[in-house]
Formats: sequence, structure tokens, C-alpha cells
Amino acid sequence: MATVAAKAPASSKVVADVCTHPAVGYWLIGIGAMVFAIVVIGGVTRLTESGLSIVEWNLVTGVRPPITQAEWEEEFEKYKQFPEYKMLNKEKGMTLDEFKFIFFFEWAHRLWGRAIGAAFIIPTAYFAYKGHMSRAVTKRVLALGGLLGFQGALGWYMVKSGLAHELVENKGVPRVSQYRLTAHLASAFFLYVGCLLTGWDILRNAKLAKGGNQHLLAGINNPRLNFLRRSALGLCGLILLTSFSGGFVAGLDAGMLYNEFPLMGGRLMPESSEIWSENFARPGDSCKWRNMFDNPVTVQFEHRVLATTSLAAVTALYYYSKRLPLPKHVKTAVNAVLGVALVQVTLGITTLLYVVPVSLGAAHQGGSLALLTSSLYLLHTLKRLPK
Repeated sequence: MATVAAKAPASSKVVADVCTHPAVGYWLIGIGAMVFAIVVIGGVTRLTESGLSIVEWNLVTGVRPPITQAEWEEEFEKYKQFPEYKMLNKEKGMTLDEFKFIFFFEWAHRLWGRAIGAAFIIPTAYFAYKGHMSRAVTKRVLALGGLLGFQGALGWYMVKSGLAHELVENKGVPRVSQYRLTAHLASAFFLYVGCLLTGWDILRNAKLAKGGNQHLLAGINNPRLNFLRRSALGLCGLILLTSFSGGFVAGLDAGMLYNEFPLMGGRLMPESSEIWSENFARPGDSCKWRNMFDNPVTVQFEHRVLATTSLAAVTALYYYSKRLPLPKHVKTAVNAVLGVALVQVTLGITTLLYVVPVSLGAAHQGGSLALLTSSLYLLHTLKRLPK
């Protein structure tokens, strides 16, 4: 340990993190990849309207799907007792085979969530037992574990909102609350961010402790990069906000409206009576601000504005970076952000124009995480290195 520390003597943080084994960093990045996958799987589950097909939450026994004909019929009968079947699929004459189709998407989504839990808990115990994590990293890993558990519980809380029998009584739409859906999505994004940044930091510090990458110090710590650093952080926040607004678009099926771009009904902005409709005020409440979260027209318009602003911010950051003396790997990161942003915006517009097909909708949801990943990596490459 002393020999390693001597190669990077100036940073107590790096020396402290030497006791975090690089395997921990790779493991956390792997967990991040699994979270990326479940976000896409969740998108497919939503787009195929499969999320309400399993009406119970059984942590252990739910791993095994129905196998026999009797088991399938029993599961189908349970589904028939809830609003989605009564209000949407009963009149369509849903068959058992059609039920199996939506059941397997939701089952796969839940099974992958359990896999993430196992892939997190077991290695955490092993690394802690072996002393492979520093105290600071241990605290971050425990926090991520808490967030993972919260995210799973939030998923069931979200599903319950679409199973409420009041939906039938009030003639509502049998779907999950857009608020809970967005909260569930946001918690997955924050878990993803935490895993990636922690994993990258561990690997970077391990390299520095061995004397690697010292030639980058002068370039990264250049004061001229301070504004770019702040801009990259702000960009990550803007991309997160845009992604969360996409959660409201998904929750309200707002992508099924105004399937044109850049206009909405022949205008750049819908009429104010559509955006600030009185129809979305609660009983005894005249607050029009609820349109921002409950009105599909307003929600889609907000998402368009945020997405366009994000692309403009990425473009501005790209051209500003050209004026700076950036190390090669930072230039590559900036180029990647611009490239992914252009692909993501193209996916978003195409998804809208084709009225949200499953393939494009899932790709667009994955694209939001890809754009966030590239922005986070840029932020990571710009992080000040210890002298």
C-alpha cells in the first residue's frame, strides 16, 4: 500500500481509495448496465400495455410463471377482476394466449429487477467481507442499495395505482399514475447515475494510485475549463429533466397526439385554451398549473421544448469546447455527446411521426439513457484530478 501511495503522493483521497479494489468499480458499472436494460424492458412493458397483467407481488414465488393450463387460467381469472380487463379487454374478447403475451413482458421485467437485486446484494456482502471497499465507497454502495430497494417498492406502488377499483367506478383510464410512473423512472435514472459515477471514480483513482494518467493533470486542472465543467453539470441536469418529462408523456400517452413536427396542429404552440384548459382543475380547485402534469397536450409541448433546449445546449457546449485546450479524451467525450444527442432527437421525432411504435418508443427511451451516459462521462473526464 505504501509503495502504491508513493506514486501518487499528493492526494489523500486517492490513497484512501486504493483500498477499494478495481473489481468494485467494474461491478458497479455492470449494475449500471443492468439498470439500463431494465429501463428499456420497462419501456417495452409499458408500450405493449403489459404492466398491469400481474396483479400480485410475490417476491419469491413470483419468480416462477404459470406452467400448467390450470395455473394459466387461474392467473387469467385474477386479471379479469381488475379495471384494465373490465374496461378495455373484456369487450375485445381477450383470449388466454393474448393474456400470456402481456403477462410474459411484465414477468420478464420483474424477473430482471430481482436479478439486479441479487447481483447487487451478493457482491456487496462479498466485497465488504473481503475489505475491498474503502469506508467512503461502502457508504455510497449502501446508499445505492437503499435506492435500489426503494425503486423496487416504488414499482409496486406504481402498479397499484392502475389496479384501483375506483377507476371503474369513476370511469377513469385504467393505467398507472403518471406521477408514480415518472417517480419510478427517476429513481432508476438516479440509481444508474450513482452506479456509473461511483464505478468510474473507483477505476480512475486506482489508475492514479498506480501512477497512471499523470500526464493529464495539467490539462484537466486548467482554470479555463471551469465554465465547461459547470456547463457539463448543468447539461446533465437538463437531460435528466427532459427524461423525466418524457415519463409524463408516457404516463399520459401524450405521444399519441399531434403526430407532426415541428408544428402542433399547424402552429408552433397549441392554442392557450388547450394548454391551460380548465378541464384539468380538481373539484373546488381552479389551478391551471395542473395542466403541466395532467394535460397530455401541455405535457407533450413541454417535452418538445425541453428536448429542443437540450439539443441547443449540447450544440452550444460543443462549439464552445472548440475554443479550449482540451485533452484528446475530453474532445472525444464532447463529440460523443453531440452525436448521441442528434440520434436521440431524431429518434424522438421519428417515434412521434410514426405514432409511437414499440420498437421506436423503446429505442427512444434507451436513447435518453445513452445521452445521459455520454454527458455523465464528459462530466467525469472534466473532473479535477488530484495534484
